[in-house]
Amino acid sequence: MEQSAFHLQRRLDHVGVITIDVPGEKMNTLRAAFAQQLAAVIDEARRDAQLAGLVLISGKPDNFVAGADISMIAACHSAQAAEALARQGQEAMAAIAALPFPVVAAIHGACLGGGLELALACDARICTLDDKTRLGLPEVQLGLLPGSGGTQRLPRLIGLQQALPLILTGKTLRAKQARKLGLVDDAVPQAILLETAVARVLKGKHSRRELPLRDRIMQAPLARHALFALVRRETARKTHGNYPAAQRIIEVVRIGIEQGSQAGHQAEARAFGELTMTPESAALRSLFFATTAIKKEAGAEAQPRTIQQTGVLGGGLMGGGIASVTAINAALPVRIKDISLQGVNHALKTAWEGLSEKVKRRQISAAQRQQQMARITGGTDYQGFATRDIVIEAVFEDLSLKQQMVREVEEHCAPDTLFASNTSSLPIADIAAHARRPENIIGLHYFSPVEKMPLVEVIPHTGTSAQTLVTIVALAKKQGKTPVIVADKAGFYVNRILAPYINEAMRCLLEGEPIEHIDRALVKAGFPVGPIQLLDEVGIDVGSKITPILQQAYGERFAAPAAFDAVLNDNRKGRKNGRGFYLYGRRRGGKKPDPTLYSLLGLQPAAKQSEKQIAERCMMMMLNEAVRCLDEGVIRSARDGDIGAVFGIGFPPFLGGPFRYIDQRGVADVTQTLRALMRQFGDRFAPCDALLAAEQKQRKFYIS
Repeated sequence: MEQSAFHLQRRLDHVGVITIDVPGEKMNTLRAAFAQQLAAVIDEARRDAQLAGLVLISGKPDNFVAGADISMIAACHSAQAAEALARQGQEAMAAIAALPFPVVAAIHGACLGGGLELALACDARICTLDDKTRLGLPEVQLGLLPGSGGTQRLPRLIGLQQALPLILTGKTLRAKQARKLGLVDDAVPQAILLETAVARVLKGKHSRRELPLRDRIMQAPLARHALFALVRRETARKTHGNYPAAQRIIEVVRIGIEQGSQAGHQAEARAFGELTMTPESAALRSLFFATTAIKKEAGAEAQPRTIQQTGVLGGGLMGGGIASVTAINAALPVRIKDISLQGVNHALKTAWEGLSEKVKRRQISAAQRQQQMARITGGTDYQGFATRDIVIEAVFEDLSLKQQMVREVEEHCAPDTLFASNTSSLPIADIAAHARRPENIIGLHYFSPVEKMPLVEVIPHTGTSAQTLVTIVALAKKQGKTPVIVADKAGFYVNRILAPYINEAMRCLLEGEPIEHIDRALVKAGFPVGPIQLLDEVGIDVGSKITPILQQAYGERFAAPAAFDAVLNDNRKGRKNGRGFYLYGRRRGGKKPDPTLYSLLGLQPAAKQSEKQIAERCMMMMLNEAVRCLDEGVIRSARDGDIGAVFGIGFPPFLGGPFRYIDQRGVADVTQTLRALMRQFGDRFAPCDALLAAEQKQRKFYIS
């Protein structure tokens, strides 16, 4: 018989404590099999006539319930099966809500998805003030909606205006934010969590919290109608119809508010079942599983070294970001070296501004900001570098300069100091060519802005030791990054698949397509920004340095259109100097296409192709190159290729990544599309050999 995850113990004060502790797991996650276990323990509590009430608390040290086990959904082969799963969850929560005595959730750590739905079924919620405590309903990020009553209970508890954004974005809240919204009744130190929850039980049943006047006004039919109309419009504008779960959430919440809780729960379960079968949810769930798998991979071939102190060479945009995530996320001391104190100060300013934003949002205190800033120091020489376990280089993209950095680190640091190069295109073997200890050298390619972009490419060269590789992977995870190991070939993976995508956008521009038309096409396709804006953000000058390296390695298909040189020669670098394909104003985020650029390129702009045609051209170039990368061993698996594209470039998550998307469309459809584009635009669209082989064998990139 399976050991129960729920244990009831009655205290001397007649308060029952149900401890949630999934056997053999670090995290509590809800499974279908637990419904019967929970029902049994609830029934046991109901039969105890002397029981004053219940407290639900976790037996895990750092999480309440981190959500439902997503693998349950994969086991559902029909919408009806998934709907039944949701109804089972709803019934379990309804049993808790119907108990005749008070039930209080005592929350420490992650309380997400089904965990929060469990807490919402209770009469009250107490959480800890610990930074680990997070509350939210993130199901929309998996292309789903909360299926165990969350869409019905949350709006009634905190009001429509507060609840809808939380469910639609999957945003998680810290303790003080949750208390301010009324999601929890109190937030206390962990040491008194249980006793505070018990005291709440002993006060007896309380009437439902009254919503603030503003939220009560929004319950009126006219105001409510206007709110739903506004939310629908904003959601459609942001998602471009690519995320069906968002509109279903709005509809299900509306039904519950207008037709009552029973109708709302029925609509919720039905929508959950139908969304489970959508290709968007399947793709998003595949990304979830892939990310989880990468985070768990440890590398069995060697044991990682312990990193206690780090160094960063270069205090620019990238160096400052790397220093910040190392000091703040990984909690490691960082010493910065730059050729000028101005560079060091820039890096310190980057960290200070990031921490100050957290203070402003009340995520950390001013004292914590000072404590974390104290981990970062800097200077113009190698003082303090003798004790560094790893040095991360973030200097200009120049091979001789990076080789010089290797020489200096080997001269001033310990023999076992690791050297990681944040290069975007230069081969790591070339950087290590003259090193005395090449086994200590590796590539570590971050993406800008470092503080926000989740991906990092880890690039071992043939001489990199296994211990260096696993140590760097472990450090990247501590920095909060998702590391993908790629081969030491020109452009690595992300920039290699990005270059033909941007080049094709440039060719569309040279054909006379307006800048904003091209960018809008790819944003509607699901990318966070268009390719031309992305080039402005990265820096046109940076892009111009990568392209020749790729062209030399892979031939004319990587040749940059003439627009690159013409724009760069006009002193247009992008956002960094306020002039690129767009003009950038002082207002934050302010930009507009520069009309003088068309005359510079001798163009008369006019939209001749549809947005769908432009998106198809750019994306097909990326898909074709991604398959080449897999075939050449640049990436280890289709999974890594999908993670790299989604997290590094912003490839549409609802498509799952290039390889999931090819599987979903069908290899034959992709090759036929490429052939049609080749006939119209040239040989650069010729399907690669690996795609043709997959078409012939009717092979998918994923087994399931």
